[in-house]
Amino acid sequence: MALPTSVVSAKPASHAAGLLVFFVREGEKLAPVDGALDGLLSRCAKEEEFTGKEGQVLSLHTHGKIGAERITVIGIGKEKDADRTLEQLRTAASRAVKLAKSAGAKSLAIVVPAADAAQLQSLAEGASLGAYVFDRYKREKKPLKLSRLELLVDAKPARALTDAARLGCEIADAVCAARDLVNEPPRYVTPRALAAEARKMAQQAGLKCEVLGRAQIEKLGMNLFLGVAQGSAEEPQLVRISYEPARANGKAVALVGKAITFDSGGLSLKTAQGMEDMKTDMAGAAAVIAAMRLVAALEPPFPVRGYFGACENLPSGTAYKPGDVIVGKNGTSVEVLNTDAEGRLVLADVLAWAVEDKPAALVDLATLTGAILVALGPWTAGLFSNDEQLANELLACARRAGEPLWRMPLPAEMEELIKSPVADLKNTGGRFGGSINAALFLQHFVGKVPWAHLDIAGPASIDKERGYNARGGTGAGVRLLAEWIRRRAAVSPPARAPAPKKR
Repeated sequence: MALPTSVVSAKPASHAAGLLVFFVREGEKLAPVDGALDGLLSRCAKEEEFTGKEGQVLSLHTHGKIGAERITVIGIGKEKDADRTLEQLRTAASRAVKLAKSAGAKSLAIVVPAADAAQLQSLAEGASLGAYVFDRYKREKKPLKLSRLELLVDAKPARALTDAARLGCEIADAVCAARDLVNEPPRYVTPRALAAEARKMAQQAGLKCEVLGRAQIEKLGMNLFLGVAQGSAEEPQLVRISYEPARANGKAVALVGKAITFDSGGLSLKTAQGMEDMKTDMAGAAAVIAAMRLVAALEPPFPVRGYFGACENLPSGTAYKPGDVIVGKNGTSVEVLNTDAEGRLVLADVLAWAVEDKPAALVDLATLTGAILVALGPWTAGLFSNDEQLANELLACARRAGEPLWRMPLPAEMEELIKSPVADLKNTGGRFGGSINAALFLQHFVGKVPWAHLDIAGPASIDKERGYNARGGTGAGVRLLAEWIRRRAAVSPPARAPAPKKR
């Protein structure tokens, strides 16, 4: 749950708080309350060589000389561009919350550098993201004493500023919900449980949610999906979440998430170490569920639909096998060479299903390949797209949201690597260019719809704390999708009321 956050007009020197935080750019003067502290802040800064470099921290107890009990100055480095500034503020706000937590402060006041809506949103986001902890299964919990976050501005805050802070909290709340799903053990987040979470979210947000079981999936001809699912006793679940505005203006957009709730590799079994984090293989679906929650809050003038096919990939006497040929929903036959390349098979059928709704644009998110980590490292997602405008939109939204994203190629000449001698395609293309081969495979199931594939295998889960992301699930993709929907809504003309009927 997001921190209780408010935008307050107040003078920092007299404002009562457990911890008062200022942000300082490299080389800038220190906080204006230095005079009220008889210059103690500047003297300590000189002694500790504090210059405002990004990540530097200077903390003091005020001994009652100003309204706050403690004061902290956090360096945010040099100014580069507007998007980078927002990320610096998210990170610094997260740091402020962690300092307040370690100090046992019950209230935190952050002095807002500029009365700008985007900055208010980023501060609210970063603070609540930094407060996140997954300790559900720990015997000893450390409850957060911090009960109030105040963002201090000079004048009475305009509604745009309070709305921005509220949106930042809503986004952080949705991201943390996605993190929870990714962090939960696979014995609890089964395909049925994930579908139930989608249904619960939809009910709370006023959205429609359809959940289909094995028999209905079979009727739809989704044999690739069922092939992956057949090794597990858990029933597969096919989910579509729909947002429909009262007066729709424009075609729908579609969001698709990979939802392998546990991936053992199937008969092409992973190593024990390779299986350790495979509860996170449903991070794409978690992002879609969380993003649809935000769609309901953003209320775009066009429909938005979220899809995922949830199942487990396990070895058993009924599991699909290397050498199998399976015909997918759109009629494409696939030779299975490796049962551990299962995500693209399930996604293929779900993408083909989503395309039948004729969306204006289609974005999928998947922890699809280890190869993308080799290419881009652990913190950057790979972007593959058949549409230049859509790709550029997503890159711009990723920069604004603070989610690193890099455009990858879809070279036609590499198609021969996924051609099969016995079927239309094979589900692996060899050792080299693995993430590209996977994206090329998916492209066969989207037709001519503008489509983007985000391979989030790196940033979906991290092995140690980094900035405002705690160890474990990060909620990768949620903020990017929210920004993308928000921007598309901003450029869409408002829906017209239906014309009155002639009598």
